[in-house]
This record gives sequence, structure tokens and C-alpha cells, in this order.
Amino acid sequence: MTPPKEPPPSAAHWTDRLKPSMPTRETLTAHPWLRPVAHRLGDPKLWHLQHEAVARGVAIGIFWAFAIPVAQFIVAAAHSVWWRANIPVAAGVTLITNPLTIGFWLWLAYQLGSFLLGAPPHVPMPDGAGMLAWLASYGGPAILGMGLFAVVGSASGYVLVKLAWRARVWLKRRYR
Repeated sequence: MTPPKEPPPSAAHWTDRLKPSMPTRETLTAHPWLRPVAHRLGDPKLWHLQHEAVARGVAIGIFWAFAIPVAQFIVAAAHSVWWRANIPVAAGVTLITNPLTIGFWLWLAYQLGSFLLGAPPHVPMPDGAGMLAWLASYGGPAILGMGLFAVVGSASGYVLVKLAWRARVWLKRRYR
């Protein structure tokens, strides 16, 4: 009798393909920036897929993805400990803004911010303009737009996860 064949890698569950790229408790507790909260990272509730923890993780991940340009992953993990959210979900959602997409998000944030502020259309910067002139021209609208993306996106993400989870439970009960 031959043993059963393993399913091909493409048939593996999506969570099995995602797990190798997600941080583990050990890698997070070893990180120097997370030492102040490292003793709390071992809590199993921060790692299990429970609806409230996942919704909080999505909200935290979206917020920090748009709120700061660097170290979102680490800040989201630390913030997840404080808010009792799912750490892998929060860290994974921060990948919405990554080096390949940040240009698009900044452009969109600038467009939204300049629309809300009633800023005049973009005028090319003179050659001798320094960083301060560039920030004065682009910074305010972009910061406003990214702030709005952070707040509205995190609230929307939280609500959408809660609704999706309830719909999933409702469908499971209905088909039983």
C-alpha cells in the first residue's frame, strides 16, 4: 500500500504560504526596539485569530502604514501589545504602503490634501529652492492626506473586518 500523496504546493492553504514571511514571537522579542514590551509579546491572545483582535490588528496596521513613513512594522507590533490586537495581522497590514506603492499613496494624499485645503495647482519649484521650500509646498497637503488615510482607513478597516466576520459566522450557521 502506497502512502497518500501530498497536495501540490499551489493547493496549500493561503495561510500556510503566508506563515514563513510573518514574524514569530521569538524574532519580535529579540528586536532591540521592542525590549520594553518584550515580556508581553508571549501572550497567546496576541497571536490567535480572534475576531476582535484581528479587527484591532487591521485598524492598527492601516493607521501606522499611513501615519509614519518608516518603521511601521515595529510600531504596529508594539501598539498591538498595548491595544491587545493580533500582532501578525497588524504587521502584515502595514505592507499596504511599501517602497513600491508609497509614491502612489503620497501622490494621492497630496491630491486629497490640496483639494481639502484649496491649495493652488502645483507650480514647478525653481532650481535653487531647498528642502524647506519643497516641504512648504508639498508637505502640508501630503501630511493632511496621509493623516486622513490613517484615521479613516483604520476605522473603515475595523468596521469591515467586524462585518466580514459576522457575515462569515452567519453563513456558517445558515449552511449547518
